[in-house]
Amino acid sequence: MTVPASKTPVWRSIADSLKREIGDRHYVEGEKLPTEARLAERFGVNRHTVRHALKALAEDGLVYSRRGAGVFVLARPLDYPLSRRVRFHQNLMDAGRLPGKTMLSVERRAASDDDARRLRLEPGQLVAVSHSLSFADETPVALAESRFPEARLPGLADALREASSITEALGSVGIEDYTRRTTRLTATTATTAQALHLQTREGAPLLLAESLSGDGDGMPVEHGQTWFASERITLTLNHA
Repeated sequence: MTVPASKTPVWRSIADSLKREIGDRHYVEGEKLPTEARLAERFGVNRHTVRHALKALAEDGLVYSRRGAGVFVLARPLDYPLSRRVRFHQNLMDAGRLPGKTMLSVERRAASDDDARRLRLEPGQLVAVSHSLSFADETPVALAESRFPEARLPGLADALREASSITEALGSVGIEDYTRRTTRLTATTATTAQALHLQTREGAPLLLAESLSGDGDGMPVEHGQTWFASERITLTLNHA
């Protein structure tokens, strides 16, 4: 009697085995997985097949790779509070995670009709637009685009390029405090470009948070859109 060959690809079988072991806490959060060479020896395959399996685990949000160091088990999804105060770094530190942020680009451009309405500008006045990537424990968790009223806060674009945070940049142009006024949450999926930045797969589930923040006088200072990798982060609404 001939046993039919399995239709499951070998790399998927390896990924499933490792996923079960992670679920059973054979490998715990933050622990380094065996090297590609050791896994190839264990499963009797070549390293290319192992690499394919590890890539699938990364796309599923279970592991992440650190260049030159290896592949590590991703910590449990971060519980991130969406409160009135917009303080990404502090929120991550409170959760026991190491925050990080890369400013991808900052530009000045003319306000669209939508920008003008939200930020209380005249169409065509200058807005500062920033694109940034935020990390928790060196793993990308959020991709953001924020628009600011440069016409009302001259010099903000330059401050955003130099400051370590949006809070610091706003402080440098006279905004000592600001709070989130509205937030709208939408489920969406990663585009090719978003997946590249967030180190996930195209079509992976994302949570889009669109918010408007204002200063103490109620004047809008930021209209932001943030795409969170939903496999790595859980959003909690905090009304305090």
